[in-house]
Amino acid sequence: MEKDFFDVFPNLKVKEQLKEWLEMVTVTKVSCNPDKTRLWIYIKSDRWIHKKFIFALEEQIERQCFQGIDIQVKVIERFYLSRQYTPNNFLEVYHSSMELELKNYNMLEYNLFKRAEIYFPEEDKMELKLPDSVISREKSEILVEYLQKVFCERCGMNLKIDLEFVEAEESKYRKNAALQIRQEVANVLRHAKLTPEENTQKKEEEATTRNKKEDKKSSDSKQKQGQKKAFEKKGFQGDYKGGFRKDSNPDVIYGRDFEGETIDLSSITGEMGEVIIRGQVMDVEAREIRNEKTILIFPITDFTDSIVIKMFLRNEQVPEITAELKKGAFLKFKGVTTIDRFDSELTVGSISGIKKIADFRSSRMDTSPQKRVELHCHTKMSDMDGVTEAKALVRRAYEWGHKAIAITDHGVVQAFPEANHCFDAWGGCVPKDSDFKVLYGMEAYLVDDMKGIVTNSKGQSMKGKFVVFDIETTGFSPLTCQIIEIGAVRVENGQITDRFSTFVNPKVPIPFRIEQLTSINDAMVMDAPDIETILPQFLTFCEGAVMVAHNADFDMSFIIENCKRQGLPQEYTYVDTVGMARFLLPALNRFKLDTVAKAVGVSLDHHHRAVDDAACTAEIFVRFVEMLKERDIFDVDTLNAQGNVSVDTIKKLPTYHAIILARNETGRINLYKLVSQSHLKYYRRRPRVPKSLFLKLRDGLLIGSACEAGELYQALLRNAPEQEIARLVDFYDYLEIQPLGNNAFMIADEKNDRVNSNEDLIELNKKIVKLGDQFKKPVVATCDVHFMDPEDEIYRRIIMAGNGFSDADNQAPLYLRTTEEMLEEFSYLGSEKAEEVVITNTNKIADMIEKISPIHPDKYPPVIENSDQDLKDICFNKAHEMYGETLPKIVEDRLNRELNSIISNGYAVMYIIAQKLVWKSNEDGYLVGSRGSVGSSLAATMSGITEVNPLPPHYLCPECKYSDFDSPEVKKFGGMAGCDMPDKVCPKCGAKMLKEGFDIPFETFLGFKGDKEPDIDLNFSGEYQANAHRYTEVIFGKGQTFKAGTIGTLAEKTAFGYVKNYYEERGQHKRYCEINRIVQGCTGIRRTTGQHPGGIIVLPVGEEIEKFTPVQHPANDENSDIITTHFDYHSIDGNLLKLDILGHDDPTMIRMLEDLTGLSARDVPLDSKEVMSLFAGTDALGIKPEDIEGCKLGCLGIPEFGTDFAMQMLIDTKPKYFSDLVRIAGLSHGTDVWLGNAQTLIEEGKATISTAICTRDDIMIYLISMGVESSLAFTIMEAVRKGKGLRDEWEATMREHNVPEWYIWSCKKIKYMFPKAHAAAYVMMAWRIAWFKVFRPLAYYAAFFSIRATAFSYETMCMGRDRLDFYLSEIRKKGDEASKKEQDSIRDMRIVQEMYARGLEFMPIDLYRAKANRFQIIDGKLMPSLNSIDGMGDKAAEAVVDAAKNGKFLSKDDFRDRTKVSKTVIDLMDDLGIFGDIPQSNQFSLFDNVLV
Repeated sequence: MEKDFFDVFPNLKVKEQLKEWLEMVTVTKVSCNPDKTRLWIYIKSDRWIHKKFIFALEEQIERQCFQGIDIQVKVIERFYLSRQYTPNNFLEVYHSSMELELKNYNMLEYNLFKRAEIYFPEEDKMELKLPDSVISREKSEILVEYLQKVFCERCGMNLKIDLEFVEAEESKYRKNAALQIRQEVANVLRHAKLTPEENTQKKEEEATTRNKKEDKKSSDSKQKQGQKKAFEKKGFQGDYKGGFRKDSNPDVIYGRDFEGETIDLSSITGEMGEVIIRGQVMDVEAREIRNEKTILIFPITDFTDSIVIKMFLRNEQVPEITAELKKGAFLKFKGVTTIDRFDSELTVGSISGIKKIADFRSSRMDTSPQKRVELHCHTKMSDMDGVTEAKALVRRAYEWGHKAIAITDHGVVQAFPEANHCFDAWGGCVPKDSDFKVLYGMEAYLVDDMKGIVTNSKGQSMKGKFVVFDIETTGFSPLTCQIIEIGAVRVENGQITDRFSTFVNPKVPIPFRIEQLTSINDAMVMDAPDIETILPQFLTFCEGAVMVAHNADFDMSFIIENCKRQGLPQEYTYVDTVGMARFLLPALNRFKLDTVAKAVGVSLDHHHRAVDDAACTAEIFVRFVEMLKERDIFDVDTLNAQGNVSVDTIKKLPTYHAIILARNETGRINLYKLVSQSHLKYYRRRPRVPKSLFLKLRDGLLIGSACEAGELYQALLRNAPEQEIARLVDFYDYLEIQPLGNNAFMIADEKNDRVNSNEDLIELNKKIVKLGDQFKKPVVATCDVHFMDPEDEIYRRIIMAGNGFSDADNQAPLYLRTTEEMLEEFSYLGSEKAEEVVITNTNKIADMIEKISPIHPDKYPPVIENSDQDLKDICFNKAHEMYGETLPKIVEDRLNRELNSIISNGYAVMYIIAQKLVWKSNEDGYLVGSRGSVGSSLAATMSGITEVNPLPPHYLCPECKYSDFDSPEVKKFGGMAGCDMPDKVCPKCGAKMLKEGFDIPFETFLGFKGDKEPDIDLNFSGEYQANAHRYTEVIFGKGQTFKAGTIGTLAEKTAFGYVKNYYEERGQHKRYCEINRIVQGCTGIRRTTGQHPGGIIVLPVGEEIEKFTPVQHPANDENSDIITTHFDYHSIDGNLLKLDILGHDDPTMIRMLEDLTGLSARDVPLDSKEVMSLFAGTDALGIKPEDIEGCKLGCLGIPEFGTDFAMQMLIDTKPKYFSDLVRIAGLSHGTDVWLGNAQTLIEEGKATISTAICTRDDIMIYLISMGVESSLAFTIMEAVRKGKGLRDEWEATMREHNVPEWYIWSCKKIKYMFPKAHAAAYVMMAWRIAWFKVFRPLAYYAAFFSIRATAFSYETMCMGRDRLDFYLSEIRKKGDEASKKEQDSIRDMRIVQEMYARGLEFMPIDLYRAKANRFQIIDGKLMPSLNSIDGMGDKAAEAVVDAAKNGKFLSKDDFRDRTKVSKTVIDLMDDLGIFGDIPQSNQFSLFDNVLV
């Protein structure tokens, strides 16, 4: 008894597409063998089903119905197809299914079928031609049997098969085999750095070595011993032990020589004993262990896989081995595979031999005498799409001898700076004076906004005759698909006057997906007239009318193609209602027929039936005509003229790829303008370039038709009319064709009806070549490069899989090809034409382009009138205000020296800008902290940019302006700070004198020649930062400032996740070292863009930003009003001024402290003994260490000094002076300055806190004091502070001047250093806050918890000391298992603990008095802010404050309604008693009122 499939398997879960097929399937029989190891399921269907679905079905039945049972399921299908199917057209649609079936059965039959030529001379007769070979003759019967089984048994067709054997042509690849082998040999030799002659010599030497070895085997032990001594390594005493001795083969670097074939690392999947492997060393790590031994751990790769090798060596062996065993080396190993007991990874150990080998990678070289030029390349900046660095592409093209290479990323130009660095004198890969060019361009997302709503317009009146029609087809290509239904409605004078409707027999089966879409099946069209009959009737119906359709290009392409076949007229005027909808209904986001119908109030009952769609479109058209009348549009010409595409419409139009290249400097700027506009004005999911915009900026640009996603290729796919093709070709400067593999995905795409084979792709490329000849446009062959070499596709595959692309595993061969490879690829064009498109035309395009730099080479600082004089006036006015009418010589000399240097190098404007910003902030009540070395400049101090006075320590009388720089008691504080000196009264007037100066040389800031680029970084209050940014517009004018752009790339951690997930999802195990290798190829790929937190780029008035960089919104946020540079700001900071206006908590905290206390932070003395004591103990706080869990110092919560790391430094160094704190701040902010450096030197007694290198200035000052020439001392300081170490000649000079060895050692360890001015500015801010902690504790804790606390919790911290201590001890018990939030809360808990220990308390939150995010001092206690309640965010807290202003809360329900605070938070607030006696609901009060 037959049953529906899902009646037999009701619980089977399958994918949706397979489910649709199975819903039409009937099960006729189920049987199994006696052993119940095989199950046969017989099915029948009216539709043929692809074998991939059958195989998937078998797998799912086995997995779901017979889980854990060893049974093989076999589905045997029988198709009952319509009479539309013939053996010929069935083979066309079922061909790929048959290939898959044969491939799973036997590769020989599969390959035979692939090479077979099949013809159908008659409907029921097949001619099968096979290449004449032994295999063909042996397997042909099996193939014929298979074909008969498919056609006759499976489909019930009658088919006779005639078999013929034909002589096979010699493969073109075999012809070139000898040449290819010679080239490969030459490449291997080149990589081994051997000429053939040298190689012969090498072989002879190896033979001699082998003979020696054989002699050695037969010699006695005495000879062995002698030989051992002969190969002893210098520098070691005696013989090596443990088998480590130098072998006679110089290539052996460890153990003994060995022979044998290597195995691929990918084949090592488990322990398999001793193996011989080869690979490139990826990294080397040496770990010293006990007993004077070292373990060497290094991963190697042979590019099939990777594995870790571990070797145990004695310490004296390590230098000998690591001299050759280093990153990048190619080596051969003999060892034993073993599972590592520490990480359970498969490794290779027990190494018995290592020897050097040549680079074994096959390397492609372009050996053609005439080279091509690649005009289409994507880099890592290309929208998570390209995986190669621009520099690598440029280097490869240059090494191959190409004259140029194009960089054309998707929609962006962010790889240009990197490509430009290829020409750098240092670190570049192309000589600057070379003729080699980088062609700068992009693959734009082009939008055709030039196409009119009406095609072939001839001024017809809107009151005239129109035929609104729709067709249904068997697919999307008019060349290969057929019309199956035509429906039409005639409209005259705005009224529907007649209808036309008919099915059309396509004479081919209707595909299942079309039947699903239209509900039209073979039975409905079988007896209908064919298109040869229907089309003339339809054209008669349309006579004298303008044709109208929804997405008219599609419908008209089928009409015109069939007219062409029948020799009927092919020129028609037609209107597209999609274009009309975009014009008349701009608010719509989508313009599908049902969407438009709904928008204008027209019903659509049976969508995707021609007759119903035509009637619906007609009604829409009639309403559109009425809407046009309201706009005074009465004919089609006016409609075309006024129907200009709006910006919103451009954002909704389809995009096509196009290559745009800059020919010259004008073109570069115009290209940048296109990038800016496409990101700022036309961005929607991608940056769009309207054709109209391109035409405005076409000067200096070339445009090419790009890939299959280009509009020309797409137009050819849909068989667009000739006049449309002509319009498109005319727009481009050159046309592009690509290798067949690039577009092979279309063959497998079931929805693509135009391309079914490589022959179809060849035909399309030939059409483009023919169009080039016809329209005199050069046609170029490009690779559309997305990765460098074929093996690099793995990186792109993983990136695409990580981004959800279902076809990620089917990577096209988008690699950079040699000239020979491209000539071979396009050989089907004939050798002459192939050479033209591959070599001649690509070079012609390259020759049309000038060698340009994408980054403007000159500096363009902003101009502020009279800035030089203004700076002088400001500085000297302040100096006279401080030091009196007659300036001390040291002040006047330094100020003059600095101002001369600043003004002569054009930097005065930078000082004036910074001065204006700082003065504005101070005026608005916020202090500004300086960063970097700007505090080294007295001019910066005098102009108010920094509070750090860089002069030597000195006394200064505020009354009579007496100053003391030179007395012996002042001189002994040289190198320290003025505030370190004892108090002193003025000997002239008796007033208490000020103590100034930090002794910082100006040269740290601008160098001895004053030409070092100044970098003025300023720390504004975080809450004032936005105001400072806005004020830059006031200074320079609107549109002259831009946020500094940043580029976010794929980080190593994220890439690791991508790679790991990729292999896990596919059930493949990869060793971690292999994952890490692949990760390296995936990192650095652009993910997004952003903005520097405080960077502002200033554009001089009168200049266009595109002279330097395009611009965009950060992360392409269309709703953002922020505009950033498109290039990463580092790329252009040498051209345009960048201001660092950063947000910081310290100035915000100072402002809150000032507001709470009414005191000015500027008046805080920097010599307070109580404040200084915080850095040595807790007495100033009135508590003991045991009160705060044994913390020995009182500087918890003090910026720069409140961390455990910083406090341990304080304990180790025991600072006594303010200047010591400055040095400690320098140490704590540097990298490798304290740990393993100064700390070690102080412990060993070689240095003290005063003599160790703490800030970068120390190096320069000390070296000058030792007699080193000043400019060299500055150069050494700059190199050391950037982590570049010391050159050999610098070390020699330092030793000549008696610089101690420990000092040189310390310089070489440093990776990054703080300037003294920066440290001093930070410590001044920290000191002021510390002063408030000592003398105004409530204000301090209120400010700290409001601004600096990151994990403050009202529940755990404000309910008393006991509860706090309990929670703190519970978190500490968890150790490393504590969550990040818990670990962050420990810092805040410790500050609260300290507050409780000082006798201070919190008061409960009052809903009507509490602030949203600020703590308050009320009645001698602290009231926490609302956002300190767990789960209460800032916005919710502000909503509570606003609601409280509007009256009392009647109930908790009322509170929730008015504040929108979540129920979870309200329940917590209730548990904490914050609501007091507020009832749950206000229903009781209403009820009470009723009772009253």
